[in-house]
Amino acid sequence: MHDLVVAAVCMHSEPGAVEKNLDRMESFVREASDKEAHAVLFPELSISGYVLKNPEKIYDLSGSRSIVERVVRMAHDAKVLIMAGMVEILQEGRPYITQVVGGPRGLLGLYRKTHLSPPEKENYREGDGLDVFHEGDLTFGLELCYESHFPEISTALSLKGAEILFIPHASPRGDPDGKMKSWLRHLPARAFDNGVFVVACNQVGKTKEGFSFPGTILALDPQGQILESYSGNEETMVFVELKAKVLQETRGHRMKYFIPHRRSELYKDIVS
Repeated sequence: MHDLVVAAVCMHSEPGAVEKNLDRMESFVREASDKEAHAVLFPELSISGYVLKNPEKIYDLSGSRSIVERVVRMAHDAKVLIMAGMVEILQEGRPYITQVVGGPRGLLGLYRKTHLSPPEKENYREGDGLDVFHEGDLTFGLELCYESHFPEISTALSLKGAEILFIPHASPRGDPDGKMKSWLRHLPARAFDNGVFVVACNQVGKTKEGFSFPGTILALDPQGQILESYSGNEETMVFVELKAKVLQETRGHRMKYFIPHRRSELYKDIVS
């Protein structure tokens, strides 16, 4: 990877207010581009808002496709990598919770949440792939909120070459300080154990559906040390520089990079 400036956004996303949410996103993207960021990370479901009741009715298939097109166009125009969350409507059946990944050269792909929280399982379908994304010489992976509690996901993405794990959240309940303490219990381990950068952000504010999101942003280096953080109740964008040299030093150190020394033949019980 090369040195990378990431803008992580705490954004208020009202359910169903798609155009308003997209316009707000575009404002953040313009600011990030003006400040020479290379990538902008938005929270899970930042475009559609966090919807549990009848998410398949939030818009139709055409509306879902047009959202993807606008995000890709936004990334192309601003010449930045954008990761933004939406309800992905299908031809039939339950929708996915999806993160759209667009870059200056077009759509990199869609990441569909593979591990749903118990309330989400009643309304969404699970994705089936743990794929990494490539932009130039950068390889990265995505985990959505609840997925960060499954260490195997981070390891699987790291084994596929991920240098950064982006972890957007739509995590309600609690206050900002409490949410930060929660993240500091597990996210540093995802970075440290796998020798990767981790960047996470949450939605912020109370929505008309009654969910209250504590604003939280956390960026960690491959040793699990804090690079940047934010906890509060306001929309904000935090810039963090991820330096290639830091990753190289960690992965070049025989005692700090554990992935190459795994004995996978001993771990069969994990997937049995």
